[in-house]
Amino acid sequence: MQRIHAELHVVFGAGQVGQQLAQRLLDAGKRVRIIRRSAHGILSGAESMNGDAGDADFCLRAAAGAQVVYHCMNAAYDAKLWTAELPRLMRNLIAAAGRVQARLVVLDNLYMLGRPQGRMLDEDCPVAPCSRKGAVRAQVAELLLSAHQRGEVQATIGRASDFYGPGGVQTFLGDHFWPAALAGRMVWLPFDPDAVHTYHYIPDVAAGLAALGCAGADVCGKPWMLPCSTAGSLRQMVARIASHLGHRIRLGCISRWLLGAAGPFVPLVRELNEMRYQWDGPFVVDDRCMRARLGLVPTDETEAVAATVAWARRHYA
Repeated sequence: MQRIHAELHVVFGAGQVGQQLAQRLLDAGKRVRIIRRSAHGILSGAESMNGDAGDADFCLRAAAGAQVVYHCMNAAYDAKLWTAELPRLMRNLIAAAGRVQARLVVLDNLYMLGRPQGRMLDEDCPVAPCSRKGAVRAQVAELLLSAHQRGEVQATIGRASDFYGPGGVQTFLGDHFWPAALAGRMVWLPFDPDAVHTYHYIPDVAAGLAALGCAGADVCGKPWMLPCSTAGSLRQMVARIASHLGHRIRLGCISRWLLGAAGPFVPLVRELNEMRYQWDGPFVVDDRCMRARLGLVPTDETEAVAATVAWARRHYA
C-alpha cells in the first residue's frame, strides 16, 4: 500500500520527542504530518505544516484527515507561561481532534502527582500537585479527561519523568551537561546526583506514544506510564557515560542556599527550585501496566547510553 493512502498521524510539536515519534510512525508505514512553528528540520518522508497551535482554526486545518493526533508541544519552562498557554493548546487540540474524529494522544510529565510519599508512581497515584507547574499540568489533564468522558474526543495520556537520549538538548543530560562532560570539566547540578530517580529514554517515550496511538480503544480515557528502565541515580548513569567516553566525569551539587539566593534573580533557577522535591527522595515510576497491555519494554541501558554518547559526540562537536 502506498503511504499516501495510509492512515494519517498528525504530530503537533517536532522537538526532542515529536521528531522521533514522527520517524517511528513513518517506519511503521504511517502517513505523517508534522506541525511546528517553523520549517526548520523537516523530516524526510513526512508532510509539514507551519503555524501557531494557539490558533484554533489552524489546529483544525492541521488535523484534517487524521486518524490520530499527538500533542508533543510545551511552552518555555516558566509557570506563568504555562498558565497562559498550556490550557489554550489543550483546548485547541481537543476541539480539532474531536471535530475530525481522531484519537488524541498527549505527552505529559509527572508534575501533577506531587511528592511520591514513599510510593512508586503509577496510573493509580492521586493527582496532588505541590508546585505551580504541577497545578497547571493537573488542570490541562483534567480538561482532556473530562472532554473524553463527555464524548467530545477519544483521548489518552502517556506520562514520563525526566528525559535523556539522542536529541535531548533540553534535559539535564543536554545542553548544560554535555559540553562540560565531553571536555572533562566539572558538571554542576541543581539536585542530588545520588537520588534514586527514573529517567526515561527518549526513543522509548516515542515508542510508547506511537503504541498508544495505534492500540485498541481500551487505552483511551486514562493515563499510562511510558516504558522506563529500573530507577537509579544520575551518578550511576554518568559513570556508564564516562566508560564510553574514556574519561571521568566529575559532578558537583549546587547548594540549596545558593539556589535559593539566585532564584529571585535567575528565572530558570526559580523554576527549577520548585521541582527540586523530585530529588529529595526516591522518585520511581512503575510502568508495569504499559508493559502488560502493549508489550513494550525499555531499551537496554547499555545500548541506550551508547546511542546517547554517540549522538552527543556528533551534536556537540
